[in-house]
Amino acid sequence: MMVVGWKTVAATALAAALLSSGATWAGAAWMMRERQAPSLHDIVHEQLRLSPEQDRRLDAIEARFAAERPALEAEVRTANRELGAAIAANRGDTPEVQAAVDHFHGAMGDLQKATIAHVFEMRSVLTPEQATVFDAAVAESLSRDAG
Repeated sequence: MMVVGWKTVAATALAAALLSSGATWAGAAWMMRERQAPSLHDIVHEQLRLSPEQDRRLDAIEARFAAERPALEAEVRTANRELGAAIAANRGDTPEVQAAVDHFHGAMGDLQKATIAHVFEMRSVLTPEQATVFDAAVAESLSRDAG
């Protein structure tokens, strides 16, 4: 009869746990990727049959927004941290908390306005037929994100 030491049992259990966790994570990542609807970028560049000129113009629009967006998102994160600090410091609905809420709403509003302007700028490059597909994709994306 063979006696298995506790170290062997522990190593086997650890290996099984790691393999199980890795397989679960990989499966979940695959499922999320499979269930995710195509992005607006994918729809524009893969389904609309853009002309070379449209593609060039859209690339320039996307590059400008990609440069602008990080600062807007950083301001939202800053405002969110300020709100957290104001709530922690004041422990109630004070003028300081309301000022932080207003800052957060303003930052979120600026990001949303810039995003919508970006979407309409992209749309301006499209033909009427392409714009119909694009509009439907935008509406679906907004409805999906709303839950």
